[in-house]
Amino acid sequence: MLDAFYILAGLALLVVGGEFLVRSSVAISLKFHLSKMVIGLTVVSFATSAPELFVSVKAAFDGYPYIALGNVIGSNIANIGLVLGVTSIISPLFLDRDFYKFNWPVMMLLSIGLYFLLLFGDDISRVEGIGLLLILIIYLLILIRKANKNRKIKKLLQNSTDIAETIASNFKIIIWLLIGGGALWGGSELLVTGAVRVAEFFEVSNRTIAVTMIAIGTSVPELAASVVAAIKNEKAILVGNIIGSNIFNIASVLGITAFIHPITVLDSGMNLVLNDVLWMIGFAAIIFPLALLPKRFVLTRYKGIVLFVAYTIFMGLIFVNYN
Repeated sequence: MLDAFYILAGLALLVVGGEFLVRSSVAISLKFHLSKMVIGLTVVSFATSAPELFVSVKAAFDGYPYIALGNVIGSNIANIGLVLGVTSIISPLFLDRDFYKFNWPVMMLLSIGLYFLLLFGDDISRVEGIGLLLILIIYLLILIRKANKNRKIKKLLQNSTDIAETIASNFKIIIWLLIGGGALWGGSELLVTGAVRVAEFFEVSNRTIAVTMIAIGTSVPELAASVVAAIKNEKAILVGNIIGSNIFNIASVLGITAFIHPITVLDSGMNLVLNDVLWMIGFAAIIFPLALLPKRFVLTRYKGIVLFVAYTIFMGLIFVNYN
């Protein structure tokens, strides 16, 4: 009974957090004439990736490397299969060409890099963690530089008629960010606690818990923020949030976790982890061919259904073959 309360209370907090995070993000984009895609890739992505960071660091310290690693892998799969799938079913999403020239390739590079990092070693060391963080810093610097070049064009955002039609004060924006980030973090804590207890009741492995229950729990912030963004027609923030979260999950979450405490995987479980990473790469890669299908560069509702069905198949296989 208490576990069910945790789950319901967590979901409620996540919805509230998603609302305030989107509101503050739109306000920031208007105030600084920044692309909403850039805001989604940075501010929103960092806030919604905080639960993954907290869970992964704690799991690594507690001696559960499968939870630390599986949480990130499962969250990245859920971000595309569940979050992107569900939100594109709610409202078709347009993906501009710049998205595929820079942000998508970075996500693919990090996803494939993680596979080979694990294939040729049994851990993610502190040095490798620092390397991931350096990649993130370079990515953010390039992103900011590209945003500055396009700042004049982005002044067109002043015509937005949404919640931030009149530019909010700095105080309001900070309050909105604190409320949104705090609600997302607290909601994720409650949801993960309830979900893990339910999963443990059925006596499934740590890896299964991490890739399914914990991954979904820590991806609900992305889902909440993205659904709110879709309803409010802030689709650039939505797409940026999802892809940015996947980049942050690998580069910052695994990078920081490995720097604090190296993530070691036993040989007996490496094949399962590598299999999960291949699923993650597959979900990241499928966005490109889907975008080339009619309508081009638009994730229509039927494409969203394809993503969601693929995710349900992945989840089914995990539980059928859990270890």
